[in-house]
Amino acid sequence: MMELKDWISGLVGFVILCLGLFPILKGLGIGPGWFDFSLPVKLLGWIVVGAGFYLVINSFIEITNSNVIGWISFLIAAIITVLGLLQVLGRIGWISGTVFNVMFVILGLFLMLATFAMEM
Repeated sequence: MMELKDWISGLVGFVILCLGLFPILKGLGIGPGWFDFSLPVKLLGWIVVGAGFYLVINSFIEITNSNVIGWISFLIAAIITVLGLLQVLGRIGWISGTVFNVMFVILGLFLMLATFAMEM
């Protein structure tokens, strides 16, 4: 049975996905016209760190349920969280807004997938 934590994961994943997908679509000329703002890279880094850590926690739940998707989610979450943390700490400066948008899309998809994978 789906619990509240599952639906929260799906909702957070949808919001993160939209934060990454709308700027990408707008850059391609097919995105929503009302989405015309950009967040500072430092704030994007903190959002990536928080969402990546949340996906790590969800991945542990998936792994304890003997779900193979949990290991893939954990690996992706760990890589993205470390990249975001390095950006926040100022160790790497090459991550641009576009790279963050792609990370948001990946994190959002895996958080939405975790909605169902945590119950398998």
